[in-house]
Amino acid sequence: MSYQANVQAGQAKTKSAADQILNHPVAKQIQDRANYYVSQLDKELGKYPYMNQIEQKTSVPKAWVFLGTFVLLLIGMLFNALAAPISNFIGWLLPAYLSFRALETKEADDDIQWLTYWIVFGFFNFLESVALSAVLYYLPFYYVFKTAFVIWLQLPATKGARVLYLTVARPLLDGSRRAPPPATTTATSDDLRAKVASANAL
Repeated sequence: MSYQANVQAGQAKTKSAADQILNHPVAKQIQDRANYYVSQLDKELGKYPYMNQIEQKTSVPKAWVFLGTFVLLLIGMLFNALAAPISNFIGWLLPAYLSFRALETKEADDDIQWLTYWIVFGFFNFLESVALSAVLYYLPFYYVFKTAFVIWLQLPATKGARVLYLTVARPLLDGSRRAPPPATTTATSDDLRAKVASANAL
């Protein structure tokens, strides 16, 4: 058998093995699940006009543009030199836009969401400015965790900042604002004499 025939036979075996893997029920189930989530993401991204414009200009589906950008940012975050600017950019871009929109509405719900978000985001930046080397020493993937947490805080689907406000900040602040217990009145000498007299009368 010639070298070329061996190569073709090897390619045929590889192709048949790949087809077997792709046609396996588990692989098909994973593909169906992934396609479902991509279509849901595409539907969600369709709510934003600029994402539709990107899709029209590039002829690439919105979901793939979003996922590709996400993967590039994630790779960039694995290098410490790019981690801080990428994390802060993600933490600033969408919240700044949605905070501006919240200022234009009369509802208080979105104000709670974004005021709480900026407090938490500011705390992270303060922590980084004071003790970044210590944080990075004990948490090597700090920026990955921070970015994931910041995304949870900001996404309209999760509204993590609002959840944090209702479960943590509000109970703490309400506890500190409670009125102090009423002060006990000090008894005068006449009150004490009256009590002693009533006790002697018994």
